[in-house]
Amino acid sequence: MAQQYASKQPQGYSNYLKTVAIVGVGGQVGKHIVENILKNGKQNVIALTRADSKSAAPAGVEVRKIDYDNQQTIVDALQGVEALIITMAVTAPPEQQTKLIDAAAAASVPWVLPNEYGAASNNEQLGKDTMLGPKAQGYRTHIEELGESSWIGVACSFWYEYSLAVSPEAYGFDFAKKEVTFFGEGTAKINTSTWPQTGRAVANLLALKVLPEDEHDKAPTLTGFKNRFIHVSSFLVSQRDMLDSVLRVTGGKEGDWKITHEDCEERYKSGVEMLQSGNRMGFVRLLYTRVFYPNGDGNYEDKIGLDNEVLGLPKEDLDEWTKVATDMAADRSWSQLG
Repeated sequence: MAQQYASKQPQGYSNYLKTVAIVGVGGQVGKHIVENILKNGKQNVIALTRADSKSAAPAGVEVRKIDYDNQQTIVDALQGVEALIITMAVTAPPEQQTKLIDAAAAASVPWVLPNEYGAASNNEQLGKDTMLGPKAQGYRTHIEELGESSWIGVACSFWYEYSLAVSPEAYGFDFAKKEVTFFGEGTAKINTSTWPQTGRAVANLLALKVLPEDEHDKAPTLTGFKNRFIHVSSFLVSQRDMLDSVLRVTGGKEGDWKITHEDCEERYKSGVEMLQSGNRMGFVRLLYTRVFYPNGDGNYEDKIGLDNEVLGLPKEDLDEWTKVATDMAADRSWSQLG
């Protein structure tokens, strides 16, 4: 299809999105996305929530109730929406996202950001090994086959502050016991993002012009990301870097910590076995461990590049967010997050 330009569109055409909808307004990343969209001040925001949901929407956000057992309620709620942002827990029934995608097509929503906030977009083997790739690809393919919407994925890797605080099955840290398990040597660097950075990335993406003004306009546009991913990151760090940051933040010494090493492939296999035996923490173990393989699969910054600059994202301070994580670990506030 030939490149379109805003200057060639019919009179009254707006080259910016005016109305966006989000599922998961009160969730871990959803609230940061909404906060930054409202801060940008360029779009009306609609929160799609279940009729029985207790989540409160921020001031300035319109709430529209939907019923996943009544598809027409979702279609009706998406009338006039130009972008649908889906943020859902991994435990959400998979058919819910399919229903949202189908409703977006029925309501002629031009843009869908599926529930995909993960690692590098072009690594098929990594997707298979983490068990997330084929399902995510299925949603993207479904959007394309319906032919009404375009998708944009968000590659942000794991959320740093949460992953550092939540469990030794994630980034390997047990703050209560002052123990850390290094996967391999603990020196493999991966990209990782904070919740606010991810929120800014999505908000700034949706604030871009839809089309270039004319053939001379080289500024970034939404259509430049059509049916592809943005790649964003807060930090490129290893577990060793994380521990060094923890020591700076806490004023501790490395000798205060018990450091163990575990072979990456063996740890990954043990995660698979845990999951097969019915222990759901096995999925967390295999997921995180696989991204830390020493082959660099978790480092998409060097292999693909980042869109941080294009999206106007700030450089963040590692120790600042390590402090957030240590505080979360101390008061277990991560356990109350949606």
